Amino acid sequence: MPIGHGVLRYYGSLAWRSFRRSKALTALVVLLMGCGVATCMVSFAVFRAAAADPIPWKSNQLFVPQIDNFGPAHNWKGQPPQLLSYTDAVALLQARQARRQVLIYGSKWTVLPGDAQRLPFSQEGDAVSSDFFAMFDARFRYGGGWSAHDDDQRAAVVVISSALNQKLFGGADSVGREIDLDAHSYRIVGVLDDWNPSPRFFDMSSAWYPFSHPRQLYLPFSRAIDLQKAASVNFYCSTNSVDSDLPNWDSVLHSECAWIAAWVELPTRADVARYRDWLHNYAAEQQRVGRFDWPPNVRLSDVGQWLHIMKVVPKASALSMIVSVSFLLICLINVVGLMLARFMHRAPEIGVRRALGASRGAIYRQFLTEAAVIGLAGGLLGLLLTALGMAGIGKVFEPEIARLARLDASLFLLTVLVAVAASLIAALYPTWRAAQVQPAWQLKSNG
Repeated sequence: MPIGHGVLRYYGSLAWRSFRRSKALTALVVLLMGCGVATCMVSFAVFRAAAADPIPWKSNQLFVPQIDNFGPAHNWKGQPPQLLSYTDAVALLQARQARRQVLIYGSKWTVLPGDAQRLPFSQEGDAVSSDFFAMFDARFRYGGGWSAHDDDQRAAVVVISSALNQKLFGGADSVGREIDLDAHSYRIVGVLDDWNPSPRFFDMSSAWYPFSHPRQLYLPFSRAIDLQKAASVNFYCSTNSVDSDLPNWDSVLHSECAWIAAWVELPTRADVARYRDWLHNYAAEQQRVGRFDWPPNVRLSDVGQWLHIMKVVPKASALSMIVSVSFLLICLINVVGLMLARFMHRAPEIGVRRALGASRGAIYRQFLTEAAVIGLAGGLLGLLLTALGMAGIGKVFEPEIARLARLDASLFLLTVLVAVAASLIAALYPTWRAAQVQPAWQLKSNG
């Protein structure tokens, strides 16, 4: 039968009288629940931020193609390199087997401010092909991206971030104005809004810092190649050679070194299967012409699989989540013991109530109501402690990750629900023991 408001008020009244009789024990249980839940929620907030899907509306449509140009003697346990050589990257781009295809590599650029009083400064940027902005749903404050025709013409165009636009132009609409990069003039075609997917899954040039600040410049891939702009990071080869060992830019382009990230957009499963076949056939053709002397070894991973491969979730946040859950379990074990002592101390009261006709179901409802109220109090305390913990997470976790953690409405609600649910679970065994009290024994012992 459903419990009426009058019955709930009755059980609430019993709970309140019980709390007043054992204030210290009740306060200790509430403190344990609050500390355990708060520790767990702070770690969960950080873990949730680090493990979140950065583009959930289309993460199952975006894929990273990998082609093994290193061979079994040099790859990592059979896994192809995470990046592509220039030869394979350009072949992928020109084949146009996907709805969209993007090439990316990072580099550093020297910005020359128009104001002669200001000193030049270095800025991280990405060289990307024109599909980049549409593929990753980049948001623009002014203007937009460049066209495929601009790619073909190696146009001197650039998209800048809102932060760089604020620094150079005071936040005004700068589309059509020019900016000097490495002593070359570029026309601004777009200014991004505050767009910063976290983690920045598409940018292998920042693979080891996926939660750091976004790139401030985006220029045509073809233009960067034409200017012989070297990759700033993540240039690796099947041997111990590095880019400085290659005598000239033409040697870099024709080497088997991997330094370019590739992404393709495949809307349907049929598209995925067709593209996977194309990758396999491409690698087989490279084997046939003598470039590879091993069987085709290719991979096609969506965003979720790619984040797993790259181990984007920091070990510190995953470990802290495990430790926090363990701490909550320890708190619950202690709460079970305290509730058991608290409930069994009231055995005479239970015996009298049973003798007066109270059923075991009534005892269950009474003590579970008390547990729920304790859990609610522990949850409210947990909210306060969670807020305090969130204010200091930057001292425990990397600042780039700590700034992503949010104390939002969902976390507030989850904190209270976890506290109440944990209290009810902890009260199950003590309540069962209390309901087993035999009224005859209690009346005889009190007589």
